[in-house]
Amino acid sequence: MTRLLDHPILGKLPERKAISFQFDGKNYEAYENETIAAALLANGVRTLRLHEESGKPRGIYCNIGHCMECRVTVNGQPNVRACLTIVQQGMVVESGKQLPNAIKRMEEG
Repeated sequence: MTRLLDHPILGKLPERKAISFQFDGKNYEAYENETIAAALLANGVRTLRLHEESGKPRGIYCNIGHCMECRVTVNGQPNVRACLTIVQQGMVVESGKQLPNAIKRMEEG
């Protein structure tokens, strides 16, 4: 994991308890009171979902809850913003998957 431990302005950051969670079936470590997005970023995960139409990878963009690019599924609940959601011990997070194109289905059907 990559994290700041000694901030240039805030100084030495306090130690926090490590917890574990799962993302796309793989176990990761986070710190208490950390967002899902921050924990994934610290663990080298950059892609959080795929664009609904193009299938291109999407990740953290604004990190303040406005853009909705970081939507993931948390414990079975879809469309949760990873940048605003605090990771919990044992949480199961899944990346957003590309949805079938409704227009293409209508043309085929």
